[in-house]
Amino acid sequence: MRIEVDSASKTPLFEQVRAAILEQVRSGELIAETKIPTVRGLAEELSVAPHTVAKAYKELEAQGVIEARGRLGTFIASGGDPTEDNAARAAVAYVHELRALGLSDDRIRGFVETALG
Repeated sequence: MRIEVDSASKTPLFEQVRAAILEQVRSGELIAETKIPTVRGLAEELSVAPHTVAKAYKELEAQGVIEARGRLGTFIASGGDPTEDNAARAAVAYVHELRALGLSDDRIRGFVETALG
């Protein structure tokens, strides 16, 4: 997940975070079942207060974009199309499994490209 915030912008930081995540979901960069960083983790990464990220996450959850699952973390919510959701879950599981085997993202992409043929 790539997010950039501009502290000089008139747009509040929490809104910049919320909009960036929403845009990545809409563009397909973040798909259903993708685990996103913790509030503290993202706050540290962006050098913002945890409250800023928490407010963005709260609004996204209210919109149904993300869902908090307690100790499991926060995930991109299902999009409504069961076929798309199942495909997204399968893709996330596949990438997770190959990363666990120690393969790089470039190598994983290579496998996908080969499979698509």
